Amino acid sequence: MCGIAGIVHADGRPVDREALDAMTDAMRHRGPDDRGVCVFEGGTGPSVGLGHRRLSILDLSTLGRQPMDDGGGALWVVFNGEIYNFRELRAELEALGHRFRSATDTEVIVHALAQWGEAALARLDGMFALAAWDARAGRLLLARDRFGKKPLFYHHAGGLLAFASELPALLRHPAVPRAVDPQSLSRYLLHEYVPAPHCLLGGVRKLPAGHALHWTPGAPGAAVRVEPYWAMAFGGNEGLSDAEAQAELERLFSRAVARRLVSDVPLGVFLSGGLDSSAVTAFMAEHVPARDIRTFCIGFTEAGFDESAHARAVARALGTEHHEQVLREADLLDVVPRALDCLPEPMADSSIVPTWVLARFARQEVTVALGGDGSDELFAGYDPFLALGPARLAARVPRPLLALAGRAAALGRASEGNMSLGFRVRQFLRGVGHPVMERNQLWLGAFDLPGQRGVLHPDVLARLGGFDPLDEVAAAGARGPQGDDVQRSIAFYLRYYMAGHILPKVDAAGMAHSLEVRAPFLDTALAGFACSLPSRMKLRGLTRKWLLRRMLRHRLPAPVLARGKKGFGIPLARWLKGGLREMAEELLAEGRLRRGGLLAPRAVRGLLTAHLRGERDNRKELWTLLCLQHWSAGLGLD
Repeated sequence: MCGIAGIVHADGRPVDREALDAMTDAMRHRGPDDRGVCVFEGGTGPSVGLGHRRLSILDLSTLGRQPMDDGGGALWVVFNGEIYNFRELRAELEALGHRFRSATDTEVIVHALAQWGEAALARLDGMFALAAWDARAGRLLLARDRFGKKPLFYHHAGGLLAFASELPALLRHPAVPRAVDPQSLSRYLLHEYVPAPHCLLGGVRKLPAGHALHWTPGAPGAAVRVEPYWAMAFGGNEGLSDAEAQAELERLFSRAVARRLVSDVPLGVFLSGGLDSSAVTAFMAEHVPARDIRTFCIGFTEAGFDESAHARAVARALGTEHHEQVLREADLLDVVPRALDCLPEPMADSSIVPTWVLARFARQEVTVALGGDGSDELFAGYDPFLALGPARLAARVPRPLLALAGRAAALGRASEGNMSLGFRVRQFLRGVGHPVMERNQLWLGAFDLPGQRGVLHPDVLARLGGFDPLDEVAAAGARGPQGDDVQRSIAFYLRYYMAGHILPKVDAAGMAHSLEVRAPFLDTALAGFACSLPSRMKLRGLTRKWLLRRMLRHRLPAPVLARGKKGFGIPLARWLKGGLREMAEELLAEGRLRRGGLLAPRAVRGLLTAHLRGERDNRKELWTLLCLQHWSAGLGLD
């Protein structure tokens, strides 16, 4: 796990070494163990600078130092991530005559690209963001893994291309602009993050998951071409029996977990006591003695948000070495600013706070942790999957009655509970009547277009014109699988919520503490098999993750199998009235909002006042705006 950075000039002008050093060193937390920078002056051709920060996981010697070449200086690579099938690829490459100097997966990538070119990307099973400089051809290749587990930001203007694993690192280059893009601001308010390829800053892009960027010099400057090298396929295994599907899922999941146990440093697992992390832990115990497995959990003194007892029960049943930290409200409130600071862009997910704390806790003992991310998306685990059927029925109800029901849901005292009934009803009614992709987004998001018109500054609204970010979701739905609502919802979650929200959050929280987090559920073969299965094996009646639960029947305690989905939440509604009130009042002050010029001060103040008085639960909207303002303040934009 590492951080990468680079600067390329098409016209051969000297690389700004001071900027490259600053970009590289801004990611020291991603790679505290080693640092490497190489500059290739172009002469009459392009000039290139590559930077790397290393977190040593495999081959702890200096032989794994990056940038790494092919042995002859023709091809250079900087790489962030882990390739889980690197041993198989290495054996294949050795049979073709390649010779290796180290035991790293990085060197396997170098030789794979030298042997197969861009086709090598489809052979890599793992999480990665990489840059490969072909010195002979004068071409640069950037690429991200299939699901977007490793981030990559870039700026391209004229003959300059600059890139980095994190946005703050990219901003160390003086040519990268810092102005907020109005359309991406609208995207943020809808999604609560900015989906790739967009970035909240105009002039900056994110390379989408499963895509490659080709940079070639030309007149004028250089050309950039971004193309997918992989796309998830749905369907194909509808004829499998339940028993056949279970057997194949067991085989693939066991292999996925085993591959992610390869490490030359201490390794553990995030154990919440939920189905997904418990599944990972149970299968780990089939490959290594359970007493050697270190499990990590944080608990809360507030019972409604605490899962530590469930994690403790799983650890006891499996016999792991369990580590638990119970936190008081004051402990969590104290780290809120630092947790938000680790995010490269604003992301309105309050679970970043406990995730940040969990990563810090685990890093005291291990350098690598396995987690359960990806299961909810692949096996229909989220609550909205249960709402697909009722939504079809509700769509037949006349619009005026639905509007009346929506207003009724907003009446009364606001609940401070986690996912209150009023909140669920309000979100549900927002999505009714829309096609399934847009429906899912409206269920998840903070501000639909009417809501945005209420809180955005008039100048921003004028610049937006008729732009509606929900249209982009609709276009993605038109290009996606045309199966039933469950499959189309899974495609939505993989494309948007997981790639743009869940994975960047976990990466940021882990890397803030130099901790690598691995996701067995997102193994290439396993995820592909899950998507090939019919919906009835994922959602059967009111049972989510049906096949996964069936597979775990004899591996986990019955109460774990019977548990529903419980998010990694905090009592945000109450905190905004208490411990976070001062922060909210400061960041959302009318004078500050006027200076920032992005939000309508009176409207935002109205949201805050209604929440503080208990008239309406505005936690989702307020947290979205608060995170935006905190990020803006960090960049000096407010």
